[in-house]
Amino acid sequence: MSNGAHWIMARPSRVVVVSFAGFLALGTLILLLPVSRAGDDGSGAPFIVAIFTATGASCGALTIVDTATYWSTFGQVVILALIQLGGFGIMALASLLGLAVSRRMGLRWRLTAAEETQTVGLGDVRTVLTGVFKVTLVIEAVLALILTLRFWLGHDQSLGRALWHGVFHSISAFNNAGYALYTNNMVDFVDDPWIIIPIGLGCTLGALGFPVIFELMRRTPRRRWSLNTRMTLWGTAVMMLGGGVCVTIFEWSNPATMGELDLGGKLLAGFFQPATARTAGFNSIDYAQAHEETLLVTDIVMFVGGGSASTAGGIKVTTFFLLLFVILAEVRGDANVTIGDRRIDPRAQRQALTVALVGVAVVVAPTLVLMAMSDQSLSKVLFEVISAFGTVGASSGVTAELPAAGHLILIFLMFLGRVGSISLVSALALRDQYRAYEYPEGRPLIG
Repeated sequence: MSNGAHWIMARPSRVVVVSFAGFLALGTLILLLPVSRAGDDGSGAPFIVAIFTATGASCGALTIVDTATYWSTFGQVVILALIQLGGFGIMALASLLGLAVSRRMGLRWRLTAAEETQTVGLGDVRTVLTGVFKVTLVIEAVLALILTLRFWLGHDQSLGRALWHGVFHSISAFNNAGYALYTNNMVDFVDDPWIIIPIGLGCTLGALGFPVIFELMRRTPRRRWSLNTRMTLWGTAVMMLGGGVCVTIFEWSNPATMGELDLGGKLLAGFFQPATARTAGFNSIDYAQAHEETLLVTDIVMFVGGGSASTAGGIKVTTFFLLLFVILAEVRGDANVTIGDRRIDPRAQRQALTVALVGVAVVVAPTLVLMAMSDQSLSKVLFEVISAFGTVGASSGVTAELPAAGHLILIFLMFLGRVGSISLVSALALRDQYRAYEYPEGRPLIG
């Protein structure tokens, strides 16, 4: 193994951080060019706007300017490239980490992981990347075709404009970016199922994770689904159904969001929000006008996020529901945590707890800081912080009003939310050590 390869395998977490940071720097430099900004005065975007947009697009998160009017066509193409390469890049880096972890672990661990994923051979990164590329291309092409036809035939756009909007929103949806070429995002299409459903479906597929998509593509019988696939699918269904019901109930009579819609429009709007706000940030209602209860429900689904090895952020569905099973086992008095016909390794339980508690800490501290430097309410600041950490992009309308220091905090949160979880989990796995001795058992008082 070459020195470079050895350095990568020994320090994979650093590779993720350095690679993504370099990618964001390049995107920022391009967006700083005058050609990237709309207008005839020849001035480029301010540095804070360029770096915020580059980070938000690459991580699939927030923005502080209107993408539809602030950036030129060239700038929008750059943003689209950042969205696409950011989504694909995080999958490539996740594959690198998976290879590094599998090569550093013992044979028993590697065989168990291979049995669970049922995706590719041990260390077969090339097959993973090829599969990711093909799946991405096919799904985005199908979504782009549907959206293009709808924009063209249903909304009287020219074929060229409809094609550009179809391609842009399909890529933004599957990569869970939430960027739109409309000032009010998808609000104008709130009751159009030919726009809302494809975008919601694209966000959901991108948030499942490629191991799950690969397994479903092989038409594996449900009884033989891996534990990861079962937890991801069931967890996603619970989050989307529960979130959709809550949002629909809370906003049913709100005239500023869903109150003026008919029954079909209300149901479409109610279930679209958690399907996309959970991971992507598209919105067909104005969150600035939504009730506090809706913001809290959205906070929860954004914090949990999507599936592992997906384009979504958050602490991940499997992490959240694994902790629920840990609680259930403790309440029952079971010696082991079991999900279906599988006993969960205590190391996985500790890693899930670590990821969740670190996520809480990462959300709480910036929320306090942003509240201290602005006059915004807790609910709206918390919404922005979780949206940034979960790489969602949904906004209650206060991001643009924050000072420059607040924007820098959100930039750090978006970057951390994109690379932090996979880096943390891989670092925990690679640091796992065996000790030939144990200390005497202690039992502090709990509760």
